[in-house]
Amino acid sequence: MRQIQMVDLQTQYQNIKSEVKEEIDKVLDSSMYINGPVVKEFQANLEKYLGVKHVIPCANGTDALQIAIMALDLKPGDEIITSDFTFAATVEVVKLLQLEAVLVDVEKDSYNISLEAIKKAITPKTKAIIPVHIFGQCANMDAIMDLAKEYNLYVIEDTAQAIGADYHSKDGSIKKAGTIGHIGTTSFFPSKNLGGYGDGGAIFTNDDEYAATMRSIVNHGMGKRYYYDRVGVNSRLDSLQAAVLKVKLNYLDNYIAARQKAAAYYDNFFADMDGVQTPARDSFSSHVFHQYTLIIDGLDQFGLQEELNSKGIPAMIYYPLPLHTQKAYDAEKYNDADFEVTNYLCKNVISLPMHTELDEEQLQFICESVKTFLQK
Repeated sequence: MRQIQMVDLQTQYQNIKSEVKEEIDKVLDSSMYINGPVVKEFQANLEKYLGVKHVIPCANGTDALQIAIMALDLKPGDEIITSDFTFAATVEVVKLLQLEAVLVDVEKDSYNISLEAIKKAITPKTKAIIPVHIFGQCANMDAIMDLAKEYNLYVIEDTAQAIGADYHSKDGSIKKAGTIGHIGTTSFFPSKNLGGYGDGGAIFTNDDEYAATMRSIVNHGMGKRYYYDRVGVNSRLDSLQAAVLKVKLNYLDNYIAARQKAAAYYDNFFADMDGVQTPARDSFSSHVFHQYTLIIDGLDQFGLQEELNSKGIPAMIYYPLPLHTQKAYDAEKYNDADFEVTNYLCKNVISLPMHTELDEEQLQFICESVKTFLQK
């Protein structure tokens, strides 16, 4: 049996090695390492894939969030509502821009942001909502957009874990994750469903004005070269990463299908196991399984992780501590009782290996190892 990895980028690379090398050689031969032609090619291809008017490549997913917020021209003290159950990047950019992050609870089944919790958190200072499409499934964007319209709020989708997911809107249309709100963002960190071989990110919008602003921000605030229209940052997707991503974008739907096949194996194995809850599927969203996360109700998540690791199975716990308890994010202002679901999830979830190269032998070994531990 091949070594089990949380994300098997080595085997994946072997299957596209010649194509990646060819594209990288083109960049090396051109010596156009920043804003080279391949960046524009990848940008255009991603716009077509997502069905969005503008893609603005940038240096990483965290920058993508920061730049999206900067484009809204918010003022210090303005509030942005987002999920408590997520990676810190979503919140840290809010704080860096001297805005107020307002963390709210999530839904127990999907782990996505709770609409009722958003409603309760809205104040006159609220200016935006950042729904995080956690683990590969979209939040309820129809309801979030209705709420944003009612209260005149911006919506920035954090789709770092859900690129390629389909959202089935109540009007009958199907849109890709990240193209429904005013702005969408993503990360091309290597372990993502569409990952480079280093850092990278992108921002999406159908709004021409936002797009122009963000294209300026990513390049030191310039519109015309050496003419600075605003304070910006240095955040560009380099040509070598664009070359890799250009190749991998062609395989993204295949990668998603492979993840969904692995998830179906897990689902079937754990379907009737006491104390285990498999990931729920919302009717309005496909699931692209950036992570496959079980709830093991009341069982020893760290003990299971240690047992799996001892067998060469790199299971992970996303996330062991809620953001609302973290010192950096103003833990003292929150009432722990308002985060019942997040608190529960942090104590009861574990993520199993999930990637495009999992085979049945590996999946069976992972599942049997989990079963053995849970039945002790």
